[in-house]
Amino acid sequence: MTEIDRSASILVTGGTGFIASWIIKQLLNDGYNVHATVRKPENKQNVSHLENIANQAPGVLKLFKADLLDPGSFAMAAEGCELAIHTASPFIMSGIKNPYEELIRPALEGTRNVLDSVNRSTSVRRVVLTSSVAAIYGDAVELSAISGGAFTEDHWNTTSSESHQAYSYSKLVAEKEAWAIAKAQDQWDLVTINPSMVFGPSLTKHSASGSIGVLKQLGDGTGKLGVPKIMMGMVDVRDVAQAHIKAGFTPTASGRHILAATEVSLLEISKILRSHFGDAYPLPKREVPKFMVWLTAPMIGLTREFVKKNVGYPIKFDNSYSKKDLGLEYRPIEETFIEHFQQIIDDKLI
Repeated sequence: MTEIDRSASILVTGGTGFIASWIIKQLLNDGYNVHATVRKPENKQNVSHLENIANQAPGVLKLFKADLLDPGSFAMAAEGCELAIHTASPFIMSGIKNPYEELIRPALEGTRNVLDSVNRSTSVRRVVLTSSVAAIYGDAVELSAISGGAFTEDHWNTTSSESHQAYSYSKLVAEKEAWAIAKAQDQWDLVTINPSMVFGPSLTKHSASGSIGVLKQLGDGTGKLGVPKIMMGMVDVRDVAQAHIKAGFTPTASGRHILAATEVSLLEISKILRSHFGDAYPLPKREVPKFMVWLTAPMIGLTREFVKKNVGYPIKFDNSYSKKDLGLEYRPIEETFIEHFQQIIDDKLI
């Protein structure tokens, strides 16, 4: 059982990220002092939304320059913190030329770098790591071999690699490394958050969230002739932020936590958006046969191996532990998708 002093500072890495920004907002609004790391604190375009939040909140924000591949760069930010929330990790799903350098090395060495600074701080008592369901499974086809019909926190991704699902592999190796480092010391304990696909409004127009790309392609006509039958778990970014905070301040919290409000297909997301926005946007109305997706995969940014192992297969996550251990309640998915799509419209992304 780990009690965190609520007057102590809280480290949040990757401060300008989609999830981290909401974590920082909630912490500052609740009056906490936050040490947020960013790669370029002098870049006002990237950090202004955090400074604006801090100016209107009772909590105090301090920005620190740090980089995942710069050893020791997180040390100053970790100093005096009892809770460290490590969200920083590269999120690139397409256009990857060197998977190891772009995804795997920053995720793995970044985790080592941050946790080394945590170890050197002497003050940190709990680490909350942003992992992913990608560390739990690699491809949807795997569900057919799972007893109980749903992925749980007991499962680990065994199929991803540097050459197949490199992003998923980066999350897997980073989380496993974090658990290994945690077990080698007794100063702090580790809790991981494993979100499915994260949707919801962003706090900045400069977010690199992959879910923005998903909704943008649904609304800009890219999928007007049809979409692949791909199922995914989804969760609201505000629920993800709340889960991190609950994981940090719930003394009995432990282990891994799948976050998934439900599972949806691309067509189901389109139907939700169509029910609210009507025919104002060319939202898809049908699914494309799998053989067509397989034939055109290289042209739409997918590998044929991904199509073979994911298109047409169901997906299911057991989210009961997140509710039991963290007391998490999930908001309605319609609210998430409508607010997210409206922001894309307001930001003139479609």
